[in-house]
Amino acid sequence: MKNYYSILGVTPDSTDAEIKSAYRKLARKFHPDVNPYGTAQFKDITEAYEVLSDAKKRMQYDTLNGFFKSSKKTEEKQHTSSEQAQSEYKKQSSFQNHTEPKMSKEDFSQKINEIFEEFSSPKSKKKKFHPVRGEDIYENVSITIKEAVRGTERVINVMHTSECPNCKGRKFINGSLCKVCKGSGEKSEHKKITVKIPKNVKNGTKLRIKNEGSRGQNGGKNGDLFINIKIEPNNKIAFEGNNIIYNIPITPFEAVLGGRITIPSFDTSLSLKIPAGTHSGQKFRLAGQGLKHNGKSGDMIVVVHIEIPCSLSDDEIRLYEKLKKISSQNIRENLLNE
Repeated sequence: MKNYYSILGVTPDSTDAEIKSAYRKLARKFHPDVNPYGTAQFKDITEAYEVLSDAKKRMQYDTLNGFFKSSKKTEEKQHTSSEQAQSEYKKQSSFQNHTEPKMSKEDFSQKINEIFEEFSSPKSKKKKFHPVRGEDIYENVSITIKEAVRGTERVINVMHTSECPNCKGRKFINGSLCKVCKGSGEKSEHKKITVKIPKNVKNGTKLRIKNEGSRGQNGGKNGDLFINIKIEPNNKIAFEGNNIIYNIPITPFEAVLGGRITIPSFDTSLSLKIPAGTHSGQKFRLAGQGLKHNGKSGDMIVVVHIEIPCSLSDDEIRLYEKLKKISSQNIRENLLNE
C-alpha cells in the first residue's frame, strides 16, 4: 500500500485544508501540461488526494495502515520523517513506473478539472506559459528560365503542423495521453500551398510566405514558409546580372550574306539585323530586352553560332559540292602564325 501522506508531503495530523493545499502545489508542479515527465507523479498525488480528502476513505486508510494522530512531542519528528519519505518518493518516482490510480474515470476527470480551473486563470497562464514562435519551413523550387522571366505559380506540398483537433493542443484527455496526437498536442499533415513566383526572379531568390510554417505554442505566432528559387540550367540562355545571354544558331548563308533574322523571345519575337560576313561567336546587343528590376531594364546579348542543319536536301548538298569546287581559300593555313 502506498504512503499517501508521504506522497503529498503531509502528516497524519494534517488538516483537510493542509492536504488540499499540498495537493494543489504538487499538481501544479507535476501536471502533464507543465511537466511532460510528471505523468506518473501526477497520477500518484491525485490518487492520494482522492483518498485523503474523503473523511470515510481516510479513516479506513489510516486504520488499515496503522496511521494515528501523533502527540505534540512526536509531531516534529513525524514531520521530519514525512519530509524524508517525500524526498525518497520523488527519487524513486524518477526511475519507476507507478500503478494506475484506483478511481473511476468520472472522479479522476473531476480532480483534473479542478487543476484546469487554476491553470485557466490569467495570472496562472502568465506565470506558467510563454508564447513560443513556430519553426520556419524551407522548400526548394525549380523553375525554367522562361518561367523565371514570365513569372509562374507552383503548388508546394509541405508537412504542416496544426493543433490536434481531439485534445485542442492540451496533450492529455482525462489524465491520459491523447490517442490521436499521442501527447504531442499537434497534428501533422501535408498541406498544399499555391505560391506565386513573380516575373524576372533570379536564381537563389528566397520568397517568404508568412504564417505557413510550423504552429506556434502557447499563443505564439506560426513560423513562415521560405521558398528558395532554383533556375534550371539552359545551354541556350543564361543570366548576367539583369542581362540575358542568348545563344542563337544561324545558317552558313545567313552568316555570309547577312540579313534580318527573327529571334523567339519570352513575350514576343524580336528582329535582329545580321551583317554580311558574320562569324560564329559574334555578339549583338538588344537594348532594354533583358530582365527588369526596380524600374531598370537589362539588355539581351545575342551570341550567334553558325550551324549546319541536321538534314539537307539533294539540291543543298549539290550546292555545297559546287561551293567546294570553286572555293580557293585555305582558312587553316595561318593557324601557327597567329
